[in-house]
Amino acid sequence: MGWKETAEPVLTRMPAVQRPEGHVPFRRKLGWTAGILVLYFFLTNVTLFGLDVSTQSDLFGRFRSILAGAQGSILQLGIGPIVTASIVLQLLGGADLLGLDTNDPRDQILYQGLQKFLVVVMICLTGIPMVFAGSFLPPSQAVASALGITATGVQVLLFAQIFVGGVLILFMDEIVSKWGVGSGVGLFIIAGVSQQLVGGLFAWPSLGGAAGFIPTWIGILTGSQTLADGQLLTGPGIQALLFQPGQILALFTTVLIFGIVVYAESVRVEIPLSHARVKGARGRFPVKLIYASVLPMILVRALQANIQFLGRILFSQSPAGSSAITLFGTSMPWLGQYGSDGQPVGGFFYYFAPIQAPQDWLWFLAGTAAEPWQIFIRVAIDLTFMVIGGAIFAIFWVETTGMGPEATARQIQNSGMQIPGFRRNPQVIEKVMERYIPQVTVIGGALVGLLAVMANMLGTIGQVSGTGLLLTVSITYKLYEEIAEEQLMEMHPMMRNMFGR
Repeated sequence: MGWKETAEPVLTRMPAVQRPEGHVPFRRKLGWTAGILVLYFFLTNVTLFGLDVSTQSDLFGRFRSILAGAQGSILQLGIGPIVTASIVLQLLGGADLLGLDTNDPRDQILYQGLQKFLVVVMICLTGIPMVFAGSFLPPSQAVASALGITATGVQVLLFAQIFVGGVLILFMDEIVSKWGVGSGVGLFIIAGVSQQLVGGLFAWPSLGGAAGFIPTWIGILTGSQTLADGQLLTGPGIQALLFQPGQILALFTTVLIFGIVVYAESVRVEIPLSHARVKGARGRFPVKLIYASVLPMILVRALQANIQFLGRILFSQSPAGSSAITLFGTSMPWLGQYGSDGQPVGGFFYYFAPIQAPQDWLWFLAGTAAEPWQIFIRVAIDLTFMVIGGAIFAIFWVETTGMGPEATARQIQNSGMQIPGFRRNPQVIEKVMERYIPQVTVIGGALVGLLAVMANMLGTIGQVSGTGLLLTVSITYKLYEEIAEEQLMEMHPMMRNMFGR
């Protein structure tokens, strides 16, 4: 008996959101999407009961823009477990260890059930160390005394809440995918990054926190705010204007990334198609430069986030006062050294920590204590990790989402279309697709990885990560295309029947 027969009773009984039986009107789709978005913002503002908010620190830090959620809220884990489960499934599927055929309805149900089961496992594997190890989510002694329980009892309450939050965001994503527009994961990323961008542009100092780009320049022009040594046209003043978070270079990078991604989305190779039976019916199959979309970047950055998460967990178990990871009573500075802010400053986990801002690699800026050769190695590793990782995960993404040459050829064949000048045969169409799709997938994945690193190195408005900004622009562009398509289908029901809607 194989693993499928053994796991089938469990995987087929995993709770699921029911698919709509018929066509869902566009306005209802928008209603479901808006409702889930409002619920998401509400849950990110629900503070965990029993949490000591005075001593907590965000374990994910700069990764928060792509993992969504909010520190100290019921959505503490964000979409992290969903993304990590997807990484595991991508790797297992890429190695052909699952033996699942996603074209088989039975295997589709098993695949979806396995994905949900892995998400629950990842919620536990991420949430348990976060609550019970270190001081990432410290329990409140006042709540423990008021309830008459120990600190461990409060920790159990904290874990129960973030477990519920992890399951909620899983089903919220499923509701948007089946009843709304786009995907829940993409929607939550857009929501979080947009919030940071708006804050980075318009945040006023009187509201607490750092001033945004516009209030800062209003203060400079009116003379109510100074930079560096108080003089604008000096070396320190110009340096502050250029490199301070949210200043000129950050605005330039943000606008540049917007422009590059929108342009890259429009660059495509169009393969002509014609209908085999209807004369004059022609079409084109577009192979975009970013064929696999920017979504595989979530997997690459989530893998980096999990590596850093492991380092912070190991360091939290080291003796008090130690600056290096200690395992089995032995100090291992080569594995990881950490500063007072909990960030790696040396060792393996330092070199594999992604560059997040100009201050991380420009040694003439304050806060960069590493030697230039160390910074160079870290930048080279981050760039290699993102470019190669982006290409690899893009290939996995294309193959597992039915976008590969074989699946695409089958879809074209089933739609009654063919490539003019070639026999109407799936194998022939597949060979034509193999001339474009694999190469474009690798180039697009590597390009996205390069853009993500460059955006982080130069900085962005609101200190949004480069990956988060890329994802937001790309997902918003695709969401716009999907909304336009839905409106077209709504106006012309015959087109919906033609495309199998």
